[in-house]
Amino acid sequence: MGAPGTATLTNKTVRTAQQLVELGLIRPEQQSAIEEVEESLSVAISPHFLELIQPGVSDPIARQFVPSPEELLIAPGELADPIGDDPYTAVPGITHRYPDRLLLKPIHVCPVYCRFCFRREKVGTGGESLSAAELAAALQYISDHKEVWEVILSGGDPLILSDAKLIPIFKALHEMPHVQVIRIHTRYMVANPSRITDDLVKGLKGRAAVYIVLHCNHAKELTEEATAACARLVDNGIPLLSQSVLLAGVNDTPEDMEGLMRAFVQRRVKPYYLHHLDLARGTSHFRTTIQRGQELMRLLRGRLSGLCQPTYVLDIPGGFGKTPIGPSYLSSAPQPNSYMVEDYKAGSHLYVDRG
Repeated sequence: MGAPGTATLTNKTVRTAQQLVELGLIRPEQQSAIEEVEESLSVAISPHFLELIQPGVSDPIARQFVPSPEELLIAPGELADPIGDDPYTAVPGITHRYPDRLLLKPIHVCPVYCRFCFRREKVGTGGESLSAAELAAALQYISDHKEVWEVILSGGDPLILSDAKLIPIFKALHEMPHVQVIRIHTRYMVANPSRITDDLVKGLKGRAAVYIVLHCNHAKELTEEATAACARLVDNGIPLLSQSVLLAGVNDTPEDMEGLMRAFVQRRVKPYYLHHLDLARGTSHFRTTIQRGQELMRLLRGRLSGLCQPTYVLDIPGGFGKTPIGPSYLSSAPQPNSYMVEDYKAGSHLYVDRG
């Protein structure tokens, strides 16, 4: 269901405060503050998402993509590079943090801009794709580093590239024998499902295993069109994983998180990561506590199949990588070689380790 009176706007991506006022997505008195946000942070809401937003209510899609004056507030501890990408930028377009895998970022533009993105100050409509020379250098870096087992395409959203630009990248990676896995992180299945064409799917496949990680934070995003886009990938042998962010006012209730994880699994998308929100500047209004995240994970463990369980992770500020921060169910017991184990109903049981 779209906003009333949006017929002249919802056939194109909305990018300005004036358009948001016309659609009833922000109040007129907020326009000047949102224009200030726009000066440094890009705005984009795809036509598909615009059709789903219900103005005037607490809408989980609007909260993720409609800019807020709260973004002008920089809380203590928030960072321009919250996960420490910069020190690991080997050459333009390459972030090489872990020994066996790296990020290839061919473009810094997205079809929609999440208001909580940890790269929100690096991506945008002014973001550039790698030049031909830079892309060649990035691919040469991967070719030279034989320890790289997995290449992760990120950005920006790599699927914003045309097939003519994207598929040759995949062809080059498939031709490197040491690259065994190619992974894409994207929002396209939910933001613009029509992008997932038969030609695209065919062009991505090759010698290496290809996985796609869908960024999605609320079950409302998984429309019939999104479901069909996911099916086109899975039915053609490309497995799907999910990546979500724990967001106040979007998915921080047991009902919303349960609905999201069930929706993933029903569409053959395996829940992968649930991220604790990174310390990006101007995002404090989305932030929950780790304790809240652990409580939600405990509730999921009792309510949902093991297929529906993501790994709750924190990307440690400063470039130290991701670490699991979910609740622990194991504690030491007074007896030798013994533990107390908590079950999903919060009952506690003595377990003697007889190994």
